[in-house]
Amino acid sequence: MKNNILIVEDDAALAGLLAQVLRDNGLDVRIAADGREMDAHLRAAPADLIILDIMLPGEDGFSLCRRLRAETTVPIIILSALGEETDRIVGLEIGADDYVTKPFSPREVLARVRSLMRRTSYGVVPGSSGPLRFDGWRVDPVRRQVHGPDHARVSMTTAEFDLLLGFCRNPGRILSREELLSLTHAGLAGPVARSVDVHVSRLRQKIEDNPKDPKYVLTVRLGGYLFTPAVSAT
Repeated sequence: MKNNILIVEDDAALAGLLAQVLRDNGLDVRIAADGREMDAHLRAAPADLIILDIMLPGEDGFSLCRRLRAETTVPIIILSALGEETDRIVGLEIGADDYVTKPFSPREVLARVRSLMRRTSYGVVPGSSGPLRFDGWRVDPVRRQVHGPDHARVSMTTAEFDLLLGFCRNPGRILSREELLSLTHAGLAGPVARSVDVHVSRLRQKIEDNPKDPKYVLTVRLGGYLFTPAVSAT
């Protein structure tokens, strides 16, 4: 089946151009001009990935991203004319997987879409495909699911899951931000260091008892991050 992409963009010409490039490369594409149309499309059929503009009439893209992330783990790429670092960081902090600044090349967006789709497809994550366990947690690379010690499933974005999997495959090793980027492709919306820090912060919120005093993901000054627990394959 073709991947179903939903573009939420009020600039009809830009949305049409981007949609045509994606369709020419084998993707099914729908277009919504605002949040209400987006909701209608998602009620009709789920999307495999959402490309979301920030400056929309009515509910803006940041608000839509927060709402989507509260309800789903669908990959989200933000499009925006807001190119300041703080804007990119806000986008990542509210759960976007990537952030592309206008003007952009449709081919660049296509490459980022393909990267995200590869990462969310079953069985494509490199390395051991068996579940990994640490301190009662279970990480399944094939189903891309995480379960806590209470066996409840923990919802994670694509970037958060990739980051946790990268840590689990490198326990006890100090990983630089550049290595984490290479392992996970997380935070393509640079700069590298700040993007990785945002994703680590979000991951800590989900796996640490006290994110402000973490026991699993430790910051190593001038080094990067260290994943402390013993990890076993099951």
